[in-house]
Amino acid sequence: MKRVILITIIIISICASNAFAFWIWTPETNEWVNPKYSVKDTPGEQLDYGLEFLNAQEYKKATQEFKKLLKHYPRSMEAPKAQWYISQCLERLGKPYKAFKEYQKIIGKYPFSDLSPAVVEQQYKIGEKMLLTPSRNRLITTISGAEYDVIDVFRTVIKNAPYGDYAPVSQYKIGLYLSEKKMFDEARDEFEKVINDYPNSDWVKAARYQIALVDAKRSAGASYDQRVTQAATKEFEDFIKTYPDAQLTREARSEIAQLQEKEAENNFLIAEFYEKQKDFESAKIYYSSVVDDFSQSPWAVKALERIKLIEQKT
Repeated sequence: MKRVILITIIIISICASNAFAFWIWTPETNEWVNPKYSVKDTPGEQLDYGLEFLNAQEYKKATQEFKKLLKHYPRSMEAPKAQWYISQCLERLGKPYKAFKEYQKIIGKYPFSDLSPAVVEQQYKIGEKMLLTPSRNRLITTISGAEYDVIDVFRTVIKNAPYGDYAPVSQYKIGLYLSEKKMFDEARDEFEKVINDYPNSDWVKAARYQIALVDAKRSAGASYDQRVTQAATKEFEDFIKTYPDAQLTREARSEIAQLQEKEAENNFLIAEFYEKQKDFESAKIYYSSVVDDFSQSPWAVKALERIKLIEQKT
């Protein structure tokens, strides 16, 4: 029994010794203080202390120190800066979306801070990086049944500064992202917002081109529906008329040629279908449209041959 008591006393002594090893007696306050949780006497000193760790690339430790400042000096002039540096640490730790959220706290808690324009710029840059990231499986903000945090970032940039320099390009990037996701109808709507909401922006030209391109991509899945293909062709033609000297004009002409080739092929396939059904009159109408409307296409030569064969049969 004495042995058990002795062992217990030793264990308690060791634990107490380890516990008090983290605490320091401060004569100024006449109390024990744990350095891990202590804070500097002024917010300026606390900010500088956090910056020492930031400059030493000890980002987690720096974040802890900046959070202490926010906890103990929430109304200080240094508070927005501490929030900024927390966001910076998260960026450097490779956590862009979390950094974006922390930047947003500056807008929410300190709306009149001089850091607000820099926050918008930094959030836009985060969106750009996320847009270029190959893996996009982060799901946050709902749009048309799907959720994408890239969209959340760009929408927030627009909300924070709707008339700022980054608003029209952010709106454009939303459309671009949705287009890459093959959400063509949604992408078209977002590109139209660029034109309607920012008519004087330099991004209007690019948005008009992207609308035509989106329509062209939509037509790729419409084997017999010529309306989508024709709509895309018209969009490109309108773009060329509006911006005849644009760098994208040559690409627009190339897209028109591909769309016309597709339309010629579709008309030929329709004619072929009617011919197999022995509806030779309808078949001739579609074969003739290929010859008349797409005379430069290889399909025109094939259509002319089929017309001659039908005439021999009938």
